[in-house]
Amino acid sequence: MHLGYLPWGGSHVFQSRRHEVGLRDDRIELSYAEFEVRVEAFAEQLGRHGFGRGDVLAIMLPNRIELLVAMFAAWRLGGAATPVNPVFTSHEADYQIEDSEATVVVNLGPDAPTGGRTVIHVDDMQTERRGDTVDPADLSGDDLALLIYTSGSTGRPKGVMLDHANAESMSGTMAQHLRLTHEDHCMLILPLFHVNAIMVSALATMRSGGQLSVVGQFSATRFFDQVERLRPTYFSAVPTIYAVLASLPADVKPDTSSLRFVICGAAPVSQELLEKSQERYGFTMVEGYGLTEGTCASACNPVDGIRKLGTVGPALPGQRLAIAGPDGQHLAHGQVGEVLISGPTVMRGYLNKPEATAETVVDGWLHTGDIGRLDEDGYLAIVDRVKDMIIRGGENIYPKEIEAVLTGVEGVLEAAVVGRNDEMYGEVPVAYVSVYPGSELTEEQLLAHCRQHLTRVKVPERIDIVGALPKNPVGKIDKPALRRSLQSQPA
Repeated sequence: MHLGYLPWGGSHVFQSRRHEVGLRDDRIELSYAEFEVRVEAFAEQLGRHGFGRGDVLAIMLPNRIELLVAMFAAWRLGGAATPVNPVFTSHEADYQIEDSEATVVVNLGPDAPTGGRTVIHVDDMQTERRGDTVDPADLSGDDLALLIYTSGSTGRPKGVMLDHANAESMSGTMAQHLRLTHEDHCMLILPLFHVNAIMVSALATMRSGGQLSVVGQFSATRFFDQVERLRPTYFSAVPTIYAVLASLPADVKPDTSSLRFVICGAAPVSQELLEKSQERYGFTMVEGYGLTEGTCASACNPVDGIRKLGTVGPALPGQRLAIAGPDGQHLAHGQVGEVLISGPTVMRGYLNKPEATAETVVDGWLHTGDIGRLDEDGYLAIVDRVKDMIIRGGENIYPKEIEAVLTGVEGVLEAAVVGRNDEMYGEVPVAYVSVYPGSELTEEQLLAHCRQHLTRVKVPERIDIVGALPKNPVGKIDKPALRRSLQSQPA
């Protein structure tokens, strides 16, 4: 199978752009030829550690060129990559490394989690070939490319299996939909442990022969300086970033003329914010929608064509959207129900979780857990979410994971986590905990425990210790009642 995002294999785009600048970060700048040399060199190093076809490489790095080098090197050897959030605690990182059965870990140094695996520190990555070039594996669409971890209703993160057919379809579709060419230049600001950054920013740009500038963590004070210096033609961001940019002082008047368009996705966004951002900075904004389980995007407003604010656009080429009622039957335009997705970007499944896979993908349709409606033109509007997921600044937070950490504390009887609306972040998690009689646990003790076991973004904004959690008629914790109570309180 031809995979248009791989620099080897005779791709016309890569051959014609071989000596042009392809990738850069804050430290280095590489042509596509130099990038391929680095990939080959690191593949050679991985091979000496026994890494080969079917193996998984865990990459726990912040946004930098070496993360992409490591990912492509794993593919060159016929393996897969699982990017790990670099700010994960050992508790979180070790789980992903072990669950993915990674054989080698690339990380920042001796203090980073390893899961007990063979480790290559980023500064020790081989950058020049030392022996014979490692011939690239003959990859097929069925070969596993990525294991992207996303939490679920069980509270334990699940490995979403994306194969090369998924990646080829998604990156090719986005390149086509966004009309990318070798003249495009993407400024990558989203984290590369997310499928959005990998597919929409990295692979779509690279397969088009454009430039990719990896700028690392978003900073409001540096952002427009980077835009003016690098002169990108597009970037992809989450609503929180646009909210921060929209709230900058009135005297901030950057030159954004290089930007052909910008993308907003990963979380619901208000029409007001879209309009405010477009009016202030002159952005042509396209809003999209998708899930990791769908290899990122399944709907997106067009760059050139009819864009409907308040919708996430029509289905992307090759994919289908449907709205289903409680009985699973597809509904007519204008009716509200669960959003379903089908097409070549639907995941292979969850790693070692056949039951969860069967519940999520039914007869080829991915059940999203989101509520929406399709208009007469096929444009999708997201109305609500079935699942309890909290989206904080574009980061998916699953209450069950936080609840599992809280209930692991001696003295905690029950825990429930719900989202509070927040002007800047969209939502923030708030926890309610009941304790056993006689327990003297305090909010600060529980928060300290959360900080030890959870990434900062998942740590609750506050923890209320209550006498008892509300229950519904069947005895389950009544989260809707908690949400109603929370939203009625002042922020």
